[in-house]
Amino acid sequence: MAAPPPSSPSPPPAAAAAAATQQTQPQPQTPFYELVKGNSGLEKVLLRGTRGFSAEVYLYGAQVTSWKNDHAEELLFVSSKAIFKPPKAIRGGIPICFPQFGTHGNLEQHGFARNRLWTIDDNPPPLPVNPAIKSFVDLILRPSDEDLKIWPHSFEFRLRVALGPNGDLSLTSRIRNTNTDGRSFSYTFAYHTYFSVSDISEVRVEGLETMDYLDNLKGKERFTEQGDAIVFESEIDKVYLAAPSKIAIIDHEKKRTFVLTKEGLPDAVVWNPWDKKAKAMQDFGDGEYKHMLCVEPAAVEKPITLKPGEEWKGRLALSAVPSSYCSGQLDPLKEHLNALNI
Repeated sequence: MAAPPPSSPSPPPAAAAAAATQQTQPQPQTPFYELVKGNSGLEKVLLRGTRGFSAEVYLYGAQVTSWKNDHAEELLFVSSKAIFKPPKAIRGGIPICFPQFGTHGNLEQHGFARNRLWTIDDNPPPLPVNPAIKSFVDLILRPSDEDLKIWPHSFEFRLRVALGPNGDLSLTSRIRNTNTDGRSFSYTFAYHTYFSVSDISEVRVEGLETMDYLDNLKGKERFTEQGDAIVFESEIDKVYLAAPSKIAIIDHEKKRTFVLTKEGLPDAVVWNPWDKKAKAMQDFGDGEYKHMLCVEPAAVEKPITLKPGEEWKGRLALSAVPSSYCSGQLDPLKEHLNALNI
């Protein structure tokens, strides 16, 4: 009868403890983004998802400038005449309007966050995240001495841009008042999202019907939306108040619907410059208004106020789905069947 094989020598207690600790320690995560040079030598972050989904974020302005589906189709609009040279803001993608939206204040239009250089935040505070999301980047902006001269408030603005496993794109902003003199501050805000569309005349927006809005083309006068959907035949610049958390942008020609979901941002801006204003903009092609539409989660009517130490969070999530879909995740066929109790 063969002798049993000699047993392996037991590791010393210290080595065993070290091995056990190593097994329980979380393993380092593989890089979830790539930092590369973009237009004019500006640095940008590449996010890559499964099945070919991708997104790009410039450190200049923390601005998303590309979001592509699994067919490598670009879903965001960036003007062919966009200027990638500070201090000019980049025309297109998702500019961040902070601490001011539009002309609702004394600062330059849309504030200064969109034309500042942000840094990658390697050690952000914890943020609940779907474990399936592997591709994301955290950016941070703090005011410079020059910023404090024009807006005398200390803050930390953290932004997470994430690409979900199904190609959804999300932007989560966290703004904290870090004033040490006991002062609160107030601001307005928007994710100035430029969607790429086939033809503006073939697009409708659902979810804002019956909403009150401020018309920026009529001195911010207040009206109530009358149509059963928003369609486009001329310039539009409206701030819809107390808008629902879900809005659908339906592109008939591409048979595609963008679903915009927002949290912490009560309003929604809808903008298209149309032909005259397009021709007057240096960084916008004369006919490009036909192929873009801005629908922007925002806080405009009632500014957000933070006391020292307080933090606000606002989130935008975007998905692109086939156009059988309409706003509020209501499938028209399913709705019809439900009405018939089927």
